[in-house]
Formats: sequence, C-alpha cells, structure tokens
Amino acid sequence: MRKHPATQRDLPLLLTLGLGVFAGALDLGVLAPALPALAQNFGIAPGDLAWVFTRYLLVTVASIAIAGTMADRYGRRGVYIACVATFALGSLLAILAPNYAVFLFARGLQALGAGGIFPVATAAIGDVVPENRRGAALGLVAATWGLAAVIGPTFGGIVTHFISWRWIFAFNIPLALTVIWLARTHVPSSAPNVRGPLDKLGLAALCLGLLGLTYGITATRLPIAALGLLVLAGFVYLQRSARDPIVPPSLFATPQLVKTYALEIAIGALEGSLFFIPTVLVGAQNLSYAAAGLVAALGALTFVAVIPAAGRALDRIGSRDVLIGGALCTEAGLAIFALGFGSIWLSLLAMIVAGVGFGALLGAPTRYIVTSTVDAAKRGTAVGLLSQALIVGQILGGSIAGGVMNAAHSQNGGYRAAYLSFAGIALLALAITATLDDRAKELARSAVREP
Repeated sequence: MRKHPATQRDLPLLLTLGLGVFAGALDLGVLAPALPALAQNFGIAPGDLAWVFTRYLLVTVASIAIAGTMADRYGRRGVYIACVATFALGSLLAILAPNYAVFLFARGLQALGAGGIFPVATAAIGDVVPENRRGAALGLVAATWGLAAVIGPTFGGIVTHFISWRWIFAFNIPLALTVIWLARTHVPSSAPNVRGPLDKLGLAALCLGLLGLTYGITATRLPIAALGLLVLAGFVYLQRSARDPIVPPSLFATPQLVKTYALEIAIGALEGSLFFIPTVLVGAQNLSYAAAGLVAALGALTFVAVIPAAGRALDRIGSRDVLIGGALCTEAGLAIFALGFGSIWLSLLAMIVAGVGFGALLGAPTRYIVTSTVDAAKRGTAVGLLSQALIVGQILGGSIAGGVMNAAHSQNGGYRAAYLSFAGIALLALAITATLDDRAKELARSAVREP
C-alpha cells in the first residue's frame, strides 16, 4: 500500500504548526458577529468599529516583516513561541479591556503575534519536510487556516449570544499554551542564517513603508500611500548597499519569485471578493443574513475540502498546474456569480465552483514555490514577503470593489460590475500563472538546491 505523503515523522511538527495557524486565523473571523455587542458595551459609533480590523491589519503587516527576519537569524522555535505568547497576551488583555482604547491596543498585540505565526510555520516546514512531502504538509497546515475561517463566525456568534463577546478570546489562551508546550520539542531551534548585526534602519524603513502604503489605501488617503511607496523605494536603495540586508536583493533577481509575489497580490485581491458575497445576496435576493451566510459558507466549506487535495497534487503535478486549475475555477465561479446573483441556484453553483478555485489558489501553492526556490537562510523573509503581498492584495480588492459599487447607477449594476472586475483579476492571475515554471523545472531546481 502506498504511504500517505505526510508520514508519521512529520505529524508532531504539523500538529504544532497547524494549531498555531488555527489560533491566529480564528482570531479574525471570530470577532465579526460580536461587533454590535462590542460597540454597545464601549458606547462607540458603528463607524469606529472599522479600527478593529484596520488596526489588526496594519500591525500584521509590520509583524510579518519582523518575525520573518528574526526567524532567519535566531531560529524558528524561539520566534514561533514568542509570536504565540504575544498573541495569548493580547487575547487576555482583550478579555479584560475596560475601554475601547485598551481593546484596540490588545488587538494590536494579538496582530503582532498572529502576523508572524503563518510565515514562520511555513519556513519551518520548508526546513524540515523533504521536497517530495512538502506540498501535502503545506496543504494540511493551510487547511487549518481555512477551517478556522469557517468555524470562526459561528463560534463567535454562539459565545456572544449565550455568554459575552469578551469570552470569544478565552479559547486562545489554553490553545496558545498547548502550542508553546509542543513547540519546545517539535519546532526546529537552529538558526538557518547566521549573519552580522541586524539592519535596524532597513527594518524600520520596511515597516514604515508598508504601514504607510496599507494605511493610505485602507483610509483612501493617497498622499500617505504615496509617501509609503517613497519610503519603500528608499528601503530598496538601502538594501542594495547594506552589509546584511533584511530583504536580500537576490530574491527579486529570480523571475519565478517575482511572478509569484505578483500572483499573490492578485490572489489577495480575489480573496476580497469573498467579503461582499452576503451583502450582495441580501441586497439582490432579500435573503436574511443567516441565509446569505449559509450560501457563503458553502463556498468556504468547498474551499476547506479542496485545500488538502490541492496540497497533495503539488507533490504530483507541480505548482503551476494546480494554480492554473485554481485560477480557471475562480474566474468561472466569479463570472457565474456576477451574471447570476439574482438566482439562488446560480449563486450556489458559483460558490461551489469558486470554492474549488480558492482551495487551489490559497494557502499551499505559492508557499510551495517560495520554499522550493529559496534556501533556508532566506526562507523566513521570502515567505513573509508573500504574506505581505497577500495583505496588500486584500486591501486593493476591497478598495476596487467599494469604488466600483459606489460609482454604479444602480445597486445591482454595482454588484455586477464589481464581480466582473474580480473575474477580470482572476484572468490576470491565470495569465501570470501560465508563465511559471513547470514541474520538470521545479524538480531540477530543487535537485540542485537540496543537500
């Protein structure tokens, strides 16, 4: 009998990393149904609730840069444990927060920890799991992220209804303690990249540039976004002359990586389409919020079911073919939804088709490319850049959808134009994917790089 690609010796590591990723992913979706209760508790206007997510997103961008750099220098285990512990501390403070300002600070602490969990986990898999099992391993860990996206809103709604919104964070603390205990044994401790002093100026420029760009886009303040881009340009200049650069310029000398980062921005924009589906269904079909949520949940469940299979397919047919299939299904699903959101049956079909596509695009494939292309010394940084590209894409996707909807002359016309735009982004993702290396080139590159 053929053994499963993820063997028993990989499972303790995958369990440790998967639980950490699950905790971080659960934290974002779990709060959505609790927002009205939170606003009432703190006596704030509904518009001020946007800071709950904006603050989280902005700190996450900086956290990814810091955690990826530190993990390359000082080892995966210590940085992973620090990220999980910081996340737990933020969760405890969120439960005890006496006012909205303290709660926002707690959310920042949670994001500071959670932002580093996924990229460090991915880098650790790249260090430990051999090439022929890596796709399946990445798929299993990514599936926990997808599972959290499905469970989060339901769990948050139940706890808020029957107990209190504060206690939706209580589960994070024993989960984090379990992950820390497991990580002490199963996450590799050695630092893959022993280099000189940390480039503090470069790290500060990277964080400030990313914060400026993402905040400017989120708040639609173009001068701040432009200033962020200017700081990032200065960061690139600094890295070229730095003795020990935080982001080695060689990462952008590899066409495969440049294409992958561009693709990840497009994937992030496509992920933004998922946030508006319940709103479209309520507005176009007069569905209840519960019914609209169930339709959207069908897509999420399909997505979660496909992720492990897509991970295993990476080990057999390679990243390019998996991503091509994902881009095709995503484009078809979004086009069906754009033209048929007035029909419940076409909406359900669209969710299934798009769910298959997202299951093949999100999570494992692009991380498989990065971990297979970059050596261990740069892996944490390279994966961190991938996560940052995804966040920038999510912000762009939300901004595009909002702008298109607001510019339309009718509500349904705005919905249709927005989702046709998303279908166009999926077509762009397909075009980028078609230029990636095929399986034969992936294997040849890996054979040269792997010891």
